[in-house]
Amino acid sequence: MKICSFLPSGTEILFALGLGDSVHGVTFECDYPEEARAKPVVVYSKLPPGLPENEIDRQVKGFSSRGESLYRLDADKLRDIQPDVIVTQDLCHVCAASPNDLGAVLSSFDRTPHVLALTPHTVDDVLQDIITVGDACERSNEARELVADLKRRMREATSKSVDRPRVLCLEWLDPPFVGGHWVPEMVVLAGGIDVLGRAGEPGYEIGWDTLVDSDPDIILAMPCGYHRHEVELELRKAPFPSAWYSLRAVRCGNVFPMDASGHFSRPAPRIVEGVVEMSRLFAQFKRKQKKSVASIMPVRVPRVGERR
Repeated sequence: MKICSFLPSGTEILFALGLGDSVHGVTFECDYPEEARAKPVVVYSKLPPGLPENEIDRQVKGFSSRGESLYRLDADKLRDIQPDVIVTQDLCHVCAASPNDLGAVLSSFDRTPHVLALTPHTVDDVLQDIITVGDACERSNEARELVADLKRRMREATSKSVDRPRVLCLEWLDPPFVGGHWVPEMVVLAGGIDVLGRAGEPGYEIGWDTLVDSDPDIILAMPCGYHRHEVELELRKAPFPSAWYSLRAVRCGNVFPMDASGHFSRPAPRIVEGVVEMSRLFAQFKRKQKKSVASIMPVRVPRVGERR
């Protein structure tokens, strides 16, 4: 069986189910597990690398207003591969290639592959998608075993405390966007209250006044697709308004860079790691300790004009 994955979460699921040898094409963003980096790339972004967040936002909105896709498929490479299964998504046309991008390419195939479009909105949806991929790729037993293990780990990390910190998850910093879909549910499982996120619904852009009025205890910075070290850099250079520094989370050093790419943006098995991280962080907050636990370290966000 030849499989092509059009999204990083799909690639992670396929490898987690032991299907790495069957993966013959991935996206430019598929970097986990390490073996995925060696696979042929069949999906590319039309955005140039290294853009600041506000320019990425501007260009994404431009593509959307023109009805254009953000992604380019390598049609020649896909025709050479002739995949039996293509794993894609129909949740967010900004985050990854969608079935709409396939049209002309599929018409040139010798045979039409099975296109598996994942559309997760909640944690349960993410787990169900693992089973869906397993069933479609002859790994039904492995998928159910993996989901059972993930549910067990999720239960172990779930907090039943009634003393919950108020948490703001930012899936973009400039302009600010609130994390959505499965992220607010992850916050609740870990023992927090998501002050602006809407469980099961897309993330959305907010104004700075709304953000400041929410005045959370903790701010989790998780710009979509960024790794933790990249989030740290984004926090240090983001053009925050003066009101940002009045927030209790900022004043008390409770702004934390998260591994968005690995544990939050991608609806894949590692969202469990995100719940575990948040659970530890919230427990630490409630103990009123200043030093972070594990790999989670707070970032002091300098004021505009202050030397870094």
